Amino acid sequence: MTDPTGPFSFSGLNDDKVRLMIHADDAGLCHSENKATIHCLENGSVNSCSVMVNCPGFDEMAAYLRLNPEFDHGIHLTLTCEWLDYKFGPVLPSDEVPSLVDENGNFFMDRKTLLQNANPAEVRKEIRAQIEKGLDFGLKPSHIDSHMYSMGISLEIFDIYREAGEEFNLPVLLNGRLLAEISGLDPGRALGPADFQIPTIHLGHFDVFREGKLADFYRETIENLTPGLHMILVHPAYDDPEMKEITRDHPNFGSAWRQIDTEFFSSPQCKDLLRKKGVQMINWKQIRKLI
Repeated sequence: MTDPTGPFSFSGLNDDKVRLMIHADDAGLCHSENKATIHCLENGSVNSCSVMVNCPGFDEMAAYLRLNPEFDHGIHLTLTCEWLDYKFGPVLPSDEVPSLVDENGNFFMDRKTLLQNANPAEVRKEIRAQIEKGLDFGLKPSHIDSHMYSMGISLEIFDIYREAGEEFNLPVLLNGRLLAEISGLDPGRALGPADFQIPTIHLGHFDVFREGKLADFYRETIENLTPGLHMILVHPAYDDPEMKEITRDHPNFGSAWRQIDTEFFSSPQCKDLLRKKGVQMINWKQIRKLI
């Protein structure tokens, strides 16, 4: 999965084409998330997703993907649970990974608390169990990535993330911006010249959503894509009672935000924009053949 000449010169990707993956995180979170993700895969422009194996909606989403393996999917390694009342924890029994859970056996809500408590050996044990659960269910993952990019909270845990990819022969989502802006880790220390990275990742932010301009952000992002490999990270779900309750008091990536993601990336307008821009859509399955 590496190339000695550097992170952006991998065979088949080093040309002047505009390549884009529109990737849906958080499949498996709940029924609303699953419905919207499936809708965007079948009818829209989303061409990749990743599944949270330790959440209540896992069986539903995994059963769909097992019956529809043509849709690119990975394992969304999960070590945090950001929601106020909607809780979940590890695949393993809590007493096997006590440093990863609170007094109720649920994951911590944020990366800072995780970092303060996590035993790296227990992190390794849990994420391995998450990947194996997906495989045992019959999934054929094309990659692994990280919920809230929590696998980037320290150099030691980031190395465990890489090692998991090597063990299961799966590419891992590596990106300097995610490390710096979300996890707070110095990309210069964490990433090396032999790492395959997605060079440019586009992710909506709360100020744009709050101003009612999230769809404009997505449209402008596509219009301004430059040659190279890009990823737009989205979180499709419906602004329905289930998602409203899960994201209560959490408007950032909340139900209204996810409804916008669903509507924009399943719209004919998005498809037309991609076609006019001459974007070549690419997913992890295709990338694996090129790196």
